[in-house]
Amino acid sequence: MKTKVLKTIREYNLIEDKDNIVVGVSGGPDSMTLLYVLLDIKKEIHMNIYVAHVNHGVRGKEADEDEEYVRKISKSLGLPFYSKRIDMEGYAKENKLSSEEAGRKLRYEFFREILSSVGGGKIAVAHNKNDQAETLLMRFLRGTGIDGLKGMEYKKGDIIRPLLDISRKEIEAYVSERHIQTRLDKTNLEPIYNRNKIRLELIPYIEKNFNPNIIETLSRTSKVMMLDSSFLEDYSWKIYYEIVKVQNESSIILDKGLFLKQDKSIMQRVIRNSILKINGSLQGFTERHISDIVNLFKDNTTGKSIDLLNGIVAKTSYDRLIIEKGQNVEKKSLNYKLNIGGTTNIEEFNLSLETTVLPIEKFKINFNNRFIKYFDYDKIEGNLFVRNRLKGDKFVPFGMKGKKKLKDLFIDEKVPKEDRDTIPLIADEENIIWVVGFRTSELYKITASTKNVLAIKYYNNYII
Repeated sequence: MKTKVLKTIREYNLIEDKDNIVVGVSGGPDSMTLLYVLLDIKKEIHMNIYVAHVNHGVRGKEADEDEEYVRKISKSLGLPFYSKRIDMEGYAKENKLSSEEAGRKLRYEFFREILSSVGGGKIAVAHNKNDQAETLLMRFLRGTGIDGLKGMEYKKGDIIRPLLDISRKEIEAYVSERHIQTRLDKTNLEPIYNRNKIRLELIPYIEKNFNPNIIETLSRTSKVMMLDSSFLEDYSWKIYYEIVKVQNESSIILDKGLFLKQDKSIMQRVIRNSILKINGSLQGFTERHISDIVNLFKDNTTGKSIDLLNGIVAKTSYDRLIIEKGQNVEKKSLNYKLNIGGTTNIEEFNLSLETTVLPIEKFKINFNNRFIKYFDYDKIEGNLFVRNRLKGDKFVPFGMKGKKKLKDLFIDEKVPKEDRDTIPLIADEENIIWVVGFRTSELYKITASTKNVLAIKYYNNYII
């Protein structure tokens, strides 16, 4: 046993010299085996072992006796002991979780509290080869892909599983040979949970009627899936970073052209990675969610969206694909009076505007400079302002006779919806004279009769 577990630990780099290891010990055969095997391996790899026991508050007196048993064993072995009583059923009901999910969440929270108090380290749990087989069958029955069929990992974050290559028969033999006393959780013998039904009913049926070595078969399957999943995961993250244009806490923007060049398998993984980045987990997101987003992104229509879980929205916008946390943020109106003959700084637009008014004969006009625009100053009505758009805004673009809705101009110019409120507009008290970065107004153009010229030059870090 020791040799086999040590091989697993070294192959998957589970424990390093001087690691702090919090061992989850229920008192049952699996966790007692894990504890004693790690004590044996401690002679090869120095580690600090801490015993942690959770009393789930379900089995009454028997659970209290389990806790006391693990406490006494820890004391006899000279190991630090930590225990905690939890209301698993109450927590499950309050948070709309299954009993298994609630117990798992509370256990790991407790284990991490211990880790934090001892200066960090790893959590060792006693999942074995049979548990792995049960996990694969559970996931297969409810529907999963390669990532689900890899089962439990040897190492995930701060959690390690040194017994994942050990079968339940090997554990029973080890406990018997070492004369290790263990506690029996009678609920494990009752088909009241899905996992128990698989352990007590489905696997024995498969062994009897189809494959007597189903545990070994599923163990091999999980390892094959781990290899494939690991490759695809690494490759999809590489592609993700190649096609992501913007990444922050609430929004991921992908390059549509580069995204659509990928195989559908990679598209789905890039979307999963995007959700993971802004949501922190993929819990609750199904293959259907991911597939719907892929279909949305493959549709060549801009402005469509899908509402997902946790306020997350997927939408298209011209050459961009967006996954973001929905935000009901009230639009902030900006309106600043321009300083004629001077410079005006507008922090919200990250913009500075410099204005000059001179007789036309004193101006050397360069219409090719996109950062400077010229207007007939005598046509300006009242004061000049820089603002963002208002509902119903219209203006007369240079070269046109009639008014055009600003919304239609932005559509023609393929300005994403989420950017439109950030486009500075220069206006007098009657009309928009310049949509900065795009078009000037026909109404204020320089003509043969122009006497005085208004020049507006802008400086900023805003990328049009």
